[in-house]
Amino acid sequence: MNLKFRLIIMQFLEFFIWGAWLITIGNYWFQTKEWSGTEFGLVFATMGISSIFMPALMGIVADRWMNAEKLFATLHLLGGVALFCIPQINNPTTFFWGILIAMTFYMPTIALANSISYTVLKNNNCDVVKSFPPIRVFGTIGFIAAMWIVNLTGNKSSANQFYIASVASFLLGLYAFTIPKCPPLGNSNERKSWIQLLGLDAFELFKQKKMALFFIFSMLLGAALQLTNAYGDVYLDDFKRIPEYASSFVVKYSTIIMSISQMSETLFILAIPFFMKRFGIKNVMLMSLFAWVFRFGLFGFGNPTDGLWMIILSCIIYGMAFDFFNISGSMFVETTVAPSMRSSAQGLFMMMTNGLGAILGSSISGYAIQRFFTAADGITKNWHSIWLSFAGYALAVGVLFALSFKDKK
Repeated sequence: MNLKFRLIIMQFLEFFIWGAWLITIGNYWFQTKEWSGTEFGLVFATMGISSIFMPALMGIVADRWMNAEKLFATLHLLGGVALFCIPQINNPTTFFWGILIAMTFYMPTIALANSISYTVLKNNNCDVVKSFPPIRVFGTIGFIAAMWIVNLTGNKSSANQFYIASVASFLLGLYAFTIPKCPPLGNSNERKSWIQLLGLDAFELFKQKKMALFFIFSMLLGAALQLTNAYGDVYLDDFKRIPEYASSFVVKYSTIIMSISQMSETLFILAIPFFMKRFGIKNVMLMSLFAWVFRFGLFGFGNPTDGLWMIILSCIIYGMAFDFFNISGSMFVETTVAPSMRSSAQGLFMMMTNGLGAILGSSISGYAIQRFFTAADGITKNWHSIWLSFAGYALAVGVLFALSFKDKK
């Protein structure tokens, strides 16, 4: 089988698992379980908590001691078990711990999927900047496919979304054992310091001003990403509380509307090589930051009828906001660090975005929404003000990044 096609299957299943529940878990939480909004913010923080230590730790293991594809397979098999058990939980506190365990296994696989792809491509003399985006785009297609399956089968509020994710995780775990070998590259016989022996040398990247700023702004951008993951589908579904919008297409198929964001990703991923080579990482990431401003601002002014165009345009802009930061950032790390620390550096990038950034975004937003933007009934939310406050945050981060980050094209 063609190597690129094999990587395509891996990326498709990797994000199918996440897409089966990430966007719709809010509906399961608020409608099926009828739990509170404050605790929901903590559930999204599980991705951040697990990403603080697991991607970097598993990256070290892959760089030093274990084939990356075998580690990737093992994590997905364990993650499949965890996802299968989640629907059995009927307490919000226990649910938090269940999701945390599942995310502990899943989050490091995103960085490992990238490092495996880079290793296989480079071992076969492929240009990473040209070859990786067309492969990675199938991860987004997998995410979209999962969202559509969950919505069209009537499971966007049901426990079945976790069973679907579990089956996909088992399939990917078994499939990963057939991927070309990606052995550790950090096992030479040369003398090493304790930091190198433990695989912590990737953290020395913080000594470089450019890399330190890159990782700090990755964290701040990661916070913005969690806002749209946590509240996007809940926001659209919430229009049912307004009589004139209750029977609208947007309310009935909110998850499909949200999937426009992922469809947009497929186009912007393919455009990354052109933008990276023409404008450089700084300008590409600036485009991402200001795209987030429009993403949130358009949500703030949109509605399911005469403002539907703003909701759709917001979803289209999401492709640039997400890809020009997340995927370009991963490729920037790959082309900047030594191959011997490839997996640990990718894990560090994940730690800053989906780890510290996710915790920052989910915990602060959960508190702020409940404290300042939720009515006395504890349910009705002022979505207009919520999204505009998020837009203001993205604008502030964008201005700071433009003034402080220096990089040649």
